[in-house]
Amino acid sequence: MFTSKSSVALSTAIAAALLLSACSTTPPPGSTASENAGSGSTDGFTGAESQTEVSALAPRAVLTYDGGVLTLDTESGEVLDTTELDGFLRVNNAGDGRHVMVSGGKGFSLFDTGLVVQGHGDHNHYFVSDPRLTGQTIEAPEPGHVVIHDGKTALFSDGTGAITVVDSHDIHDGEISDDEIEKFSTETAHHGVAVPLSSGDLLLTQGTADARNTVQVLSPSGDLVAETTDCPGVHGEAAAKPTATGDVVALGCENGPVIYRDGAFHKVAVEEDYQRSGNLFGHHDSTVILGDYKTDPDAEKERPTRIGLFNTLTDSVTTVDLGSAYWFRSLARGADGEALVLTYDGQLNILDADTGAVIHEIDVVEPWEEPEEWQQPGPVVKVGADGFAYVTDAAAKKLHVIDVEAGAVLDSFDLPETPLELAVVTGDPETAARDEEDHAGHDHAES
Repeated sequence: MFTSKSSVALSTAIAAALLLSACSTTPPPGSTASENAGSGSTDGFTGAESQTEVSALAPRAVLTYDGGVLTLDTESGEVLDTTELDGFLRVNNAGDGRHVMVSGGKGFSLFDTGLVVQGHGDHNHYFVSDPRLTGQTIEAPEPGHVVIHDGKTALFSDGTGAITVVDSHDIHDGEISDDEIEKFSTETAHHGVAVPLSSGDLLLTQGTADARNTVQVLSPSGDLVAETTDCPGVHGEAAAKPTATGDVVALGCENGPVIYRDGAFHKVAVEEDYQRSGNLFGHHDSTVILGDYKTDPDAEKERPTRIGLFNTLTDSVTTVDLGSAYWFRSLARGADGEALVLTYDGQLNILDADTGAVIHEIDVVEPWEEPEEWQQPGPVVKVGADGFAYVTDAAAKKLHVIDVEAGAVLDSFDLPETPLELAVVTGDPETAARDEEDHAGHDHAES
């Protein structure tokens, strides 16, 4: 069971997020936002002398490497900051369009990318500042999954089973107070995940360090709303287009995914006895979930060439064989719900998620293979809230910017370090509450 220590009024979060997002626009890579930086006063908007007002924001890429974190302007290719940090580092969008969570041994450290949107009446003002660690770390031994959904950000500690939930907009000022945080816990520490639902319920996994097969939905008071124990090896989650009755969330298992829909869990019918899809990717306006598709229980390191397109309304799957393998950092979703997969042959495959038809095959990197250890560098695919895809090339130490709709490489930038993980921020929130999504049409992305 879980218990809530504090709550945040949803109506306040929605109102604040609407103010933040009103009239917000982000220029595509190649525009001149950074050249239009002005020296005008920030008085009345930010109160920070270190911020400079600009006409628009250029997306920033945050990359981890062996020894720290670097921030890159994806318009100019300029390295804006290098922050040295020890240990193996992971990075995820925080949900507010400005910050990212840097995961290390002690917890989730809040990193400010320096993209600032300030609502002012019926319009926004845009500012840039130097990227920096804010100094705030949410304690979480063995920090794991970061999930942004329905205007909230959930952090899972594999070391304790603790779950921290915060309204994504409350992250924007870089100081998360105790009364803005909801804390929950699972029964036992395990490699798990939690998803805050629009109903106020919380979807979470239960298990141990040795085995996990249970997914639950619990009410704010801790009552059991729904449960399945038919999800061995549960790993990974993704949200799809909601139904009229609420959220739709898929989770990967070793016998086909389970889907939470209309208040109950449903099992996807797969042909294989063993079918693992531990890495899932959804889109707020698509009923299809993209996932990896592994079928060999005895493989030490399976390299599948097929992907799964899981229909969350019919509990069925369509597989597509791309003819070349991929790994868990190869997959993403486009702004219009396209399925993106970077394969060993160096091509970024862009597919129609509904039909499985290949729309584009883009040569992006040289042929590659998955490293022996998942912590080692390899290519990463991410899609920003601007709709462009960003692909790291670890072998060549480059970052590539892709126009998904046109199927073309727009820019390639040299990096001073070998990239490991990647997050892209644009100033626009990566998640919004459903009422805001319906009103403002923002994209929804999962970490």
